[in-house]
Amino acid sequence: MNINVAIDGPAGAGKSSIAKAVAKSTGYIYADTGALYRSVAYYTINKGISPSDKAAVVSLLDGLEIKLEYIDGQQRVIVAGEDVSDKIRTPEVSMGASVVSAIPEVREFLFDLQKKIASENNIIMDGRDIGTVVLPEAQLKIFLTASAEERARRRFAELKETEGITFENILEDIIRRDENDMNRTVSPLKQADDAILVDTTKMTIDEVIALLEKMIRETEERVG
Repeated sequence: MNINVAIDGPAGAGKSSIAKAVAKSTGYIYADTGALYRSVAYYTINKGISPSDKAAVVSLLDGLEIKLEYIDGQQRVIVAGEDVSDKIRTPEVSMGASVVSAIPEVREFLFDLQKKIASENNIIMDGRDIGTVVLPEAQLKIFLTASAEERARRRFAELKETEGITFENILEDIIRRDENDMNRTVSPLKQADDAILVDTTKMTIDEVIALLEKMIRETEERVG
């Protein structure tokens, strides 16, 4: 029986970094659903279309191919034949991803891909609605969060070499994304009823990783 681990939480909570590390240490497959939405946003922006132009975004989905490939143990994101793994991590694409993720047709477009990956592997999948919508039957659900200020501090540490980036800009973006994600009509960000809340504001990344590894071991024992 495959075990599915769903990790949800707001932007900048460290979901991807922690999920990757835990997947590597446990031998699970990591599926970065945020990268899928970022890919749609990147493709949209690259075509000169605003992510908020719903009709235009939907028109681009027909025939769009997005793949997650694992090269030398690393997940790579391929969009229309192009490796965009690094290009989808800009603030502009992040905001675009938050916008396109509220479009029902985009969510439906990516839903089947996510379900297929989960059905075939022991998997750790992170996003905004994994435990509530994508993998409601996941054996382990975690809601990973931290204060907006702490999330902004961590993101700024990653991007501080980027010209024009300030802590204030990042904090503003995070607060706006939280508002967008929690109040969108389709699959809003929320903690699943049976998810375990993990607040990492005062935790180191190693402490969080160790905690999640322990949760997975306990889940494996419980599931048998």
